[in-house]
Amino acid sequence: MAPTVLHLRSETKPLEHRSALTPTTTAQLIKAGYTVNVERSPVRIFDDAEFEAAGATLVPEYSWVDAPKEHIIVGLKELEEKSFPLKHVHVQFAHCYKQQGGWETVLARFPRGGGTLLDLEFLVDDRGRRVAAFGFHAGFAGAALALEVWAWQLNHSEPFPGVESYPNEDALIANVSKALNEGAKKAGRLPRVIVIGALGRCGSGAVEALRKSGVPEENIIKWDMAETAKGGPFKEITDSDIFVNCIYLTSKIPNFGHYLPFTPVPIYTVATTFDKPTVPVDGLQSGPPLSVISIDHLPSLLPREASEAFSHDLLPSLLALNDWQNHPVWSRAKKLFDEKVATLPPSALEN
Repeated sequence: MAPTVLHLRSETKPLEHRSALTPTTTAQLIKAGYTVNVERSPVRIFDDAEFEAAGATLVPEYSWVDAPKEHIIVGLKELEEKSFPLKHVHVQFAHCYKQQGGWETVLARFPRGGGTLLDLEFLVDDRGRRVAAFGFHAGFAGAALALEVWAWQLNHSEPFPGVESYPNEDALIANVSKALNEGAKKAGRLPRVIVIGALGRCGSGAVEALRKSGVPEENIIKWDMAETAKGGPFKEITDSDIFVNCIYLTSKIPNFGHYLPFTPVPIYTVATTFDKPTVPVDGLQSGPPLSVISIDHLPSLLPREASEAFSHDLLPSLLALNDWQNHPVWSRAKKLFDEKVATLPPSALEN
């Protein structure tokens, strides 16, 4: 039997440097008998040569479009908005299962071409827990940026400037620690930070970033379901300098604050970006300025570590792709795909 071929495509989303496969997991897949083709990429955090050294075959950017139909296309974020039908099995985040804007057009490309979407967001084990997620590094990056913004607002009147991804965690922590020291000199103290959802993946990452940056343990308030069970608003949030919200919601719950669609912190309506990381909260009667960081791909701030952790957790499922139709994780993803396709309007399926 011919080996299963995985084709890692180059990412096209702006400022996206992460990768679903790393040189480490690529080597493991090849050792298990897979063939791995890796598109050359000018933006991926890992050099092409690292994949080549792991045993992968380097292929041109965007060559996935013309790859044989039986090749499985592996990516991370959503494809560019195009109209041509998709013939392959695609493993990626597609962001089209929750009726996001334009979801019909995105999803319909797969059945129109006879392809299949195995969405990374919905790969779950027998207990319903996601097999791989970027939560830890989302919390880590969010808390790190929050410390920088706290220090910035103490010393500047203009908005916090744009940021770029870091080559590694050490570089990020060095930058944050420097900013934190500058802020502490101005304020005469270090910030008090409350993390809600502190026991989960995201919250654990946030707490780790705070510790590594130099925030003392007594200044880190770690809350989870037990502390929020009574329902908000919570004065402890407004008593803190920084609030890191790390909870994952699928339905509405009571708000966490009086001034604070699936968010208990209704003080913002837009997602911020790396070039404009914060949005101000208007209408406050008193107190210091309040800014919100709501970047929707925070782990991209640490693309190497985030990719390594995610791909490591995903590897057991990746190793089962040679029989994905009969593997519980992948077959559940296929069943969900079929259910979502069944909700498409007939007009969306017309070629």
